[in-house]
Amino acid sequence: MKSHTSDYGLYIHIPWCIKKCPYCDFNSHQKNQTYDEVNYVKALIRDLQIEAPRVKGRKLSSIFFGGGTPSLFSADSIQAILTAVNQQLEIADEIEVTLEANPGTAEADKFSGFFAAGINRLSIGVQSFNDQHLQVLGRIHNSDQAHTAIQFAQQAGFKRINLDLMFGLPKQTIQQALSDVENALAYKTGHLSYYQLTLEKNTLFYKQPPLLPNDDKLWEMQNECQKAINSQLTQYEISAYSSPQQQSKHNLNYWNFGDYLAIGAGAHGKLTDTQGNISRRWKHKQPQQYMQTAGTENCIGGSEIITANALPFEFMLNALRLKQGFTDQQYQKTTGLSIQGISATINQLKNKGLLHSTGEYTRCTDLGWNFLNETLEAFLPKET
Repeated sequence: MKSHTSDYGLYIHIPWCIKKCPYCDFNSHQKNQTYDEVNYVKALIRDLQIEAPRVKGRKLSSIFFGGGTPSLFSADSIQAILTAVNQQLEIADEIEVTLEANPGTAEADKFSGFFAAGINRLSIGVQSFNDQHLQVLGRIHNSDQAHTAIQFAQQAGFKRINLDLMFGLPKQTIQQALSDVENALAYKTGHLSYYQLTLEKNTLFYKQPPLLPNDDKLWEMQNECQKAINSQLTQYEISAYSSPQQQSKHNLNYWNFGDYLAIGAGAHGKLTDTQGNISRRWKHKQPQQYMQTAGTENCIGGSEIITANALPFEFMLNALRLKQGFTDQQYQKTTGLSIQGISATINQLKNKGLLHSTGEYTRCTDLGWNFLNETLEAFLPKET
């Protein structure tokens, strides 16, 4: 039987940005005449009211404000949303509340207010400390503002700060990538998200590809930078590194195939019901349509029940991103399926050197992580 009583997360989507980045394929919209902070906050609270009954009797362990750029909103707006969450949901002890923030001066000025409102973890989208690369990436901040934002966050009282960094940038050298890592590590924030720039569909970079480093240079760049990061932080997920007790609780819930509610334009949630059925549902993507329909069933953009034959792939898509992997018990508890159903596939992947077991845990080898897509494909539903 799948677990439907465990803690869960809440994702809150703020859809607007000052400017859409050319590599971004998230549901984000440039701040223009559709921007309506006051009515959007009201819509989120109505949305929460129809979601809350679905998790009755369960405790909320993490909240994540994502975007877009949530730091565009005022501290008062963030506080109003958190007040509604506290009124409508049962909160676990030591809840983690993360807000994504841009290093732009206007956002950094608000950090003290966010801290006072109840945000206890910031995720700052630095991406690079190199002005040339920031310009190519379409970021609205420069390297000085990136440094200042981190200092503001620490002065505001934040003990938990994640820095987002990218590598494999147009015309980036290995030394430049290392310099970005060294700049980030110098702040000892305790958490680093480090990932490769990829060209996603429906982005400007996909339509007009920039000149990226070749595969050999990317490989060397990643290896050199990982060595530097590993000297201070421990890798616990394919693109996440932390010091002890600083792992992202919210993201760990995703990667452990946990449940989460989602409110906001285009937000996707996943929930296990009392019968053990696992379903996803999502809200309309366009902010205007979302604000008009929030709080009613017309707000739902779509939903699906994850079928039993799709569950192994869905589970592995998350769990194999984790350095520690998964246990048989965890697989059975969260999917409701017997591990025996995939034991032949696991053994085949072990024989290929893509998976291995250590104690209770089954996880990717280094080779399996380097060829994660191929490893995951083995768990796709077999065509009949």
